[in-house]
Amino acid sequence: MKRIIQAFGYLGSTILTAALLSWICVFLINGLPGVYAWMALKFIIPMLGFVGVLLNIFLILVSIIKKNRISDKWMPLVLCTVLASHFFLTMNIIQLAYPVRIINVHPSVTVKWPFSEQAIVGWGGDSTDNNLPHATWPSERWAYDLVMEPYNTGSTSLEDYGIWKQKVLSPVSGTVIAAFDDESDIVPGTEKFISMEGNHVYLRIDATGTYLLLNHLKQDSVTVAVGDHVNAGEVLGHVGNSGSTSEPHLHIHHQRQDPTQTLLPILAEGLPLYFEDTNAKAMPLKGTEVTPMRNEP
Repeated sequence: MKRIIQAFGYLGSTILTAALLSWICVFLINGLPGVYAWMALKFIIPMLGFVGVLLNIFLILVSIIKKNRISDKWMPLVLCTVLASHFFLTMNIIQLAYPVRIINVHPSVTVKWPFSEQAIVGWGGDSTDNNLPHATWPSERWAYDLVMEPYNTGSTSLEDYGIWKQKVLSPVSGTVIAAFDDESDIVPGTEKFISMEGNHVYLRIDATGTYLLLNHLKQDSVTVAVGDHVNAGEVLGHVGNSGSTSEPHLHIHHQRQDPTQTLLPILAEGLPLYFEDTNAKAMPLKGTEVTPMRNEP
């Protein structure tokens, strides 16, 4: 340990230890500790690395001015640069999915399609190829963004998007733990949102006790209230363009923790989410046209 401290300095050694422990939590422990460790790797470690880079550059410059030896300053600088490079994970320059294997994560849930008609998977699946940026975040590891034709039109008019104002049906039987629709729908392609999730309905699933989140609903469209029990197929609201969204779509994902009790929305453990009674695979990928094999009640 003394050799490591001598080679990298106290700051570099401390950040290195934190980074190694975080990676161990992510790969070997998983669960909520893995979630917090992943957030540390994406935010705290690169920030500390940048501080270390600046500090070591300063120390090198001081040593040069004082004509002192600088050979012992290069290793700490290199280490802090490597640690700061975790920033590439934060910005998805390195597109690494949150490293958990779907077969090892339980419980999964299989639900009904949330529409009475065909919709298209904008993002969905287990890999970053089909589900970026969702797959890079623990809480949204197997989230979906759903759209309808026409979509990705570039129009600033909400009416030009097929999914705008479409009814959202409850995919499961469960209890409403959150229902909010006071937020304004924003102009497509803008970033003038108030919250990340926008208008939403959150359900505690009867079968598993886990949680299903449906986001970006239309203002004043939610038809349920906290405490209501809903069955699969009942109307929850209508698709909008509220929250952090580039165009009207429905965001849906499954997680273990109660979203009303988490410190931040991203600090939760995402769980696998599958669909039944459709013409597509249970976990449809980006670009899949999904048609439900049921009638709206």
